[in-house]
Amino acid sequence: MKVAIVHYWLLSMRGGEKVLEALSEIYPDADIFTLVYDPDAIKGRLKNHKITTSFLQKIPGSKKHYQMLLPLMPLALESMDLTSYDLIISSESGPAKGIIPKPDALHICYCHSPMRYIWDHYFFYHASAGFVKRMFMPVIASWLRQWDVSTSARVDCFVANSRHIANRVQRYYRRDAVVIHPPVSVDEFAISRTLEDYYLCAGQLVAYKRVDLAVEAFTRMNKKLVVIGTGEKMASLKSKAGPTITFLDHQPFSSLKSHMAKCRALIFPGEEDFGIVPVEVMASGRPVLAYGKGGALDTVIDGISGMLFKEQTVEALIECVERFEKTEDSFVPSRTRALSLFFSKETFKDKITQLIRKELDRRSAQLAVDTIAQTQASSEPRGRSGALVLTLKPPAQANTNSVRPG
Repeated sequence: MKVAIVHYWLLSMRGGEKVLEALSEIYPDADIFTLVYDPDAIKGRLKNHKITTSFLQKIPGSKKHYQMLLPLMPLALESMDLTSYDLIISSESGPAKGIIPKPDALHICYCHSPMRYIWDHYFFYHASAGFVKRMFMPVIASWLRQWDVSTSARVDCFVANSRHIANRVQRYYRRDAVVIHPPVSVDEFAISRTLEDYYLCAGQLVAYKRVDLAVEAFTRMNKKLVVIGTGEKMASLKSKAGPTITFLDHQPFSSLKSHMAKCRALIFPGEEDFGIVPVEVMASGRPVLAYGKGGALDTVIDGISGMLFKEQTVEALIECVERFEKTEDSFVPSRTRALSLFFSKETFKDKITQLIRKELDRRSAQLAVDTIAQTQASSEPRGRSGALVLTLKPPAQANTNSVRPG
């Protein structure tokens, strides 16, 4: 069985690439297809695979400005020849499922998210775009939505990384999805013997992460908050921050782990598709204070591994922090870490392997049924025109000796 894994683009090692890495461990001989690839940004076993790129790779500046090439991505995906592969696994966040599989191939799509910029986050991206982009976005987005929905029919089985994404798959594609949470390297994190007096906010500093809520809330409360990450909102956040807010930009992994293990709690104010950082903090034994929507509902258990606040406002976050501090001693690090183990890489690999095996068995059974039906149909007598000839037999005469009176 020849296996192909299609990933949207290979330009960093983030959550989507961790899923790709786990899939490559399950299928070490699989070939990887991607729209654009930066070898310098990819680490580990992924480089051991044959990686095929699209024609977008040859466009100058494609690695840096790949998002500008979105209108060309459908053509690039459909230009990839995957007709020799029996199993195709597409890793979808940007477009990836739009490849054209051969008729008898099994196509499974692991959906991190339907494309945000044309669906639920469209108006957010449109409002923040420049004048020229805003002029063209409505036309391009409308066409991409039609293409995105139509290509969902090329998928045999959808897998979502959270219940939140499964609901979005149902909403936009009208397809059911099996929920299998993405792999988190929980074994790389550990509980610290000492804690320090600060809260933590970690991740990309972009608008939808809503780090601004954390900065404003902790400035108002005059409490210590450490912000780790880089992004386009860095300057804006620093301008709003009070003296209790510390920005550390990008940190080495050892420093990030230390901050996760020693913080009082993680502040997670954005609505994420899944959210790997909360699970990493839980693996460090620390609780998570999260906005109660999106992937956080799959990972954070209110009152056990953290607390949820219902409104995405500064006031709701402040109330959550105050509520947490009243019951802070009730959170048990070992219990919090134990909950994180449900999201390990081994758990992911076991579940995805079972699912693929089940789908392959189902496909084999269906092909066998179709073959038998075709064989039976071809053995029936046909007329000169090739039409099937049906021979009608008269009903058997009743055996009156076996009929009882009355």
